[in-house]
Amino acid sequence: MKVISYNLRKHRAATELAELVEAHGADVLCLQECDTTGLPAEIAGLRLAEATQRNRLGLAVYYRANTFRAVEVRSLALKKSLHDYVLKPAEERMLAVRLFDIDHGREIIVASFHAAPLTALNSLRRHQIRTALSALQNLGEGLPTLMVGDYNYPVFKEYLGQKIRAQGYELTLSDARTYTRYRFFRGHYDFATSSGFDIERIRTLPQGLSDHLPILITAKVSDSHAPVGDDAA
Repeated sequence: MKVISYNLRKHRAATELAELVEAHGADVLCLQECDTTGLPAEIAGLRLAEATQRNRLGLAVYYRANTFRAVEVRSLALKKSLHDYVLKPAEERMLAVRLFDIDHGREIIVASFHAAPLTALNSLRRHQIRTALSALQNLGEGLPTLMVGDYNYPVFKEYLGQKIRAQGYELTLSDARTYTRYRFFRGHYDFATSSGFDIERIRTLPQGLSDHLPILITAKVSDSHAPVGDDAA
């Protein structure tokens, strides 16, 4: 399974999506900072599962309709930062879709996530991540789960990884930094947390119109979650 995650920087990079999906054969597309009122129903063969409705800059998830069927969608409002209270850019910061894998006859969960900006404390972002991961367990307990997006967490990721592992998830970074706008804040902002998946690779793709670089996650369901004799997703 190939998943692209991309922070569009206030929808500026939306024109790049079809080419990205086609070039990399993405099965799922997870977006952050998109104008949800202007999203198409399909992008390069991927169908819109859902987009958030209460955000000025929202989240969206697309999936390949001949591979998956959307079973349930859930959005989640997370603890707000001061930035959220003043500028109100985002209320729903996690959008999850439970997908039925048609070929393999099993369900998985994929989520798009956008943490509070750098003006907030790391402790707040950890709270948001912890809450989001707990909500994903409630959406489908025991299902293979992948949450990708803009975590806004460029430093002290070792400590974050410890906290995530304590919840039964793994944190995986891409092979190169994903944010380049400001010299002193460059680093890995966009990455993945997962449970029940083997993350084969996360590749940072070339920069486009956004200050974030898109990432391409290649993953398969772990053998412990796959039925006997089943092929990987």
